[in-house]
Amino acid sequence: MWHGMYLAGGWPMLFGGLLVLGSLIGVIVWAVHRATDRRETAPCPAKSPLDHLKERYARGEITRDEFQQIQRDLLSS
Repeated sequence: MWHGMYLAGGWPMLFGGLLVLGSLIGVIVWAVHRATDRRETAPCPAKSPLDHLKERYARGEITRDEFQQIQRDLLSS
């Protein structure tokens, strides 16, 4: 009845459907992998008060005398 009016069916529709289905499966696999990824990321080690003091001294926020006084206070406690 249509006599060739809708020739877009057949093989092109089959390949288009497979492309959509494959994309959908790929997105599902990616989402499941992303949700279950359990790689451990190494947390930054906690800095001690002495490390913070050294950083302040390196940035020039405190003088050498202040650094030594605070260092003595930290090490004596």
